[in-house]
Amino acid sequence: MTIRTALPGDEAPTVALWQAAGLTRPWNDANADFRLALANETSDVLLAETDGALAGAVMVGFDGHRGWVYYLGVDPAQRRAGIGAALMAAAEQWLKARRCPKIMFMVRHDNIATKAFYAALGYEENAVVTMGRRLDDD
Repeated sequence: MTIRTALPGDEAPTVALWQAAGLTRPWNDANADFRLALANETSDVLLAETDGALAGAVMVGFDGHRGWVYYLGVDPAQRRAGIGAALMAAAEQWLKARRCPKIMFMVRHDNIATKAFYAALGYEENAVVTMGRRLDDD
């Protein structure tokens, strides 16, 4: 397995992988998210490839205070092969290279399997509530 930074031409297969992994939602434009991540120096998309084929992807960013991970997804046919863990390690290294002090991400409260995955990597729940408001509806 190799991990590399995504290029603009990787958009379609990456978004297709995120869709196959069940990560996309109708109210979030994953294509726009991909393009925006590549357009900013404070974010990136990292790809895992096995035998030259896309096996997983993660979007990572640093807001100057915390690092954030979005869209960590693995090809459903290749799950449980260490790809997700390798992508998280790569995201951590990307953030450490930018002197980021803490990594954060959001998991839906009822997503027990994903919580277990992250717990096995040493992550723990934080006693916080995220709050939000759509800005694109105004």
